[in-house]
Amino acid sequence: MFALPAAPASVGVARRRVRESLTEWGVDPEACDNAILVTSELVTNALTHTASEWIVCRVHIVEERLHIEVEDQSRGWSLPAQRRPGPDDPGGRGLLLVGALSSDWGVKDTADGSGHIVWAVLPSKGGDIVSTGSPATVTIARPIPHSAEGPSSDGTTAHS
Repeated sequence: MFALPAAPASVGVARRRVRESLTEWGVDPEACDNAILVTSELVTNALTHTASEWIVCRVHIVEERLHIEVEDQSRGWSLPAQRRPGPDDPGGRGLLLVGALSSDWGVKDTADGSGHIVWAVLPSKGGDIVSTGSPATVTIARPIPHSAEGPSSDGTTAHS
């Protein structure tokens, strides 16, 4: 788990941190690439569509499935939703990519109501993905831990 300031450079930092973790864990290269793309889209979405100061990223493996979460501080903002952009629209395809690469994805409120967590589940091994395409929305009832460590020299906050 790691926290990033809500700045454009954080998208690249998130991609590098996820790649490092997944490579260390021996995740299949194709699955790693898909997870990096999904992480990039989720972090970009949080930066683009919220007024968050920090973004918290979590990546873990459960039963050969990659779980990716990006938490923002979007209290009062609307929930993320897939759009149907026109062919000339410059954006609006991020969650379509997430839906295409994930076997499941969705949005849930943080336990304290301070924001949202957008999550995705992907296979940790390459191969076919059976995508649901549409998100699930769940509300959780337990607190989400936050770091009191503050940012490190590269602008991130590491969590274990």
